[in-house]
Amino acid sequence: MTANKRERQKANRAAKVAAEEAAARIQRTRSRIITYGSIGAVTVLLVVGVSLFTGRNNSGKTGTTASATTVPTTIPGTTGSVAPTTTLAFQYGTGDCPAEDGSSPRTIEFSGPQPLCINPATSYTAVFDTTEGTIRVALDPTTAPGTVNNFVTLARWGYYNDTILFRTDPSIDIIQGGSPHTESALDPGPGYRINDEPTFSTDATTGSLVGPYKYPPGELVMARSAGPNSAAAQFFFTSGDKAAALDAQGTYVVFGQTDKAGLGVLQNIMDLNVPDPTSGLGGAPSRTVTINKVTIEQS
Repeated sequence: MTANKRERQKANRAAKVAAEEAAARIQRTRSRIITYGSIGAVTVLLVVGVSLFTGRNNSGKTGTTASATTVPTTIPGTTGSVAPTTTLAFQYGTGDCPAEDGSSPRTIEFSGPQPLCINPATSYTAVFDTTEGTIRVALDPTTAPGTVNNFVTLARWGYYNDTILFRTDPSIDIIQGGSPHTESALDPGPGYRINDEPTFSTDATTGSLVGPYKYPPGELVMARSAGPNSAAAQFFFTSGDKAAALDAQGTYVVFGQTDKAGLGVLQNIMDLNVPDPTSGLGGAPSRTVTINKVTIEQS
């Protein structure tokens, strides 16, 4: 074999390796786009912009870590013209619960799901003290006890305090927040994900998840990515009728509803929207809207 031929073979092998590496990079980029997602049309409504779930703190904020292990509680599956997914037990942790008065040290990173810290038979109200007004939300532990427990427990750890409502999207009337690390849809979250309530089904034709939820104005809803059991801490409010565009999916867990006064605050925040056509997320308020504190009332 001549030296020139060996050199050509070596160059061909190097080019092949380079091409494979480039393809892998493209695939990883596509995966990130799918995970982070964007919304602007019904055809891409699979993602409302959620966490990466890496548990990494990108902002330098400090916080303690609460340990957790798995304690199963059965969640019913769904039935109908779609194929049910595998039913999973809801995961609760066994670490310490935060003080009910919110006096525990602020914590934004955890090693596992929150422990069961609420009584599903008790009424809970989340009070959002924001720079644009107060939003009171009656939580629904009957329909979504695990989701409500997760939110209440995070709120009592101070997870949502001094965070912003970073997204306003008038195309589907949603206002998104719950990202203490990055103040964006790319937030890594608290270090874990929670199970869907109920376990959603998969459309046999499209392969998409299908759930039972509807989205009238004034709802408090968990954000998620397209995959099952992918919610963690980010949430969004529905501020108007256009949120009904999400009804066809029904997989964003609704776990609370505000009153007329709270809906008025949400609509005022939406009115602050400055469009950002390059983001795919609709836009953001023209001025910073801060959640000073989320207080949990129970009765």
